[in-house]
Amino acid sequence: MVAASRIQRLRSLIEHPRTGAAERAAAQRMLDRIVATSVRPVGDRSYGDRYQRVGRHAGLSRIADMIREDIALARVFAEAVVAGELATRNAVRDAPASLTYTVDTPFDAGIRITVAGVPRAWGWDEIGVESEALRQLRSELTDIMNAYNRDGTDIGQRFHGRVEVRAAGE
Repeated sequence: MVAASRIQRLRSLIEHPRTGAAERAAAQRMLDRIVATSVRPVGDRSYGDRYQRVGRHAGLSRIADMIREDIALARVFAEAVVAGELATRNAVRDAPASLTYTVDTPFDAGIRITVAGVPRAWGWDEIGVESEALRQLRSELTDIMNAYNRDGTDIGQRFHGRVEVRAAGE
């Protein structure tokens, strides 16, 4: 078992405003490795990849902050492409720049991600069916949100999440 003080020191380093980007990324990788080896499933419980990142007793507002940060990072994330290799797709990064993302906690046990300003031509076809790009965006945002959640028959979900999409002009 890893000492809690080491985990706390890494979290402090990650959250400190004067920590450089490279040092923050290295500390985050170390923390992710420690947490991945220290979390053991119990029964049919399942935990998201980032469940332990915010701490077991974190409030929904802290989780919403972390989701906002993950979305902001996904919007600017650009993977270096080596000649001859395929570029990876990222639905959040590849979405139109005019989209706005809002993460809020409208209920006691709920987190809502709202995507506003979706151009009709990009998000829906002529008869109103969601485009493949919008479905992928919705799926990617759901995955980001669920990375902080848990579930199981004996514990239930940490929060109920949903992704709402609004067309431009609504």
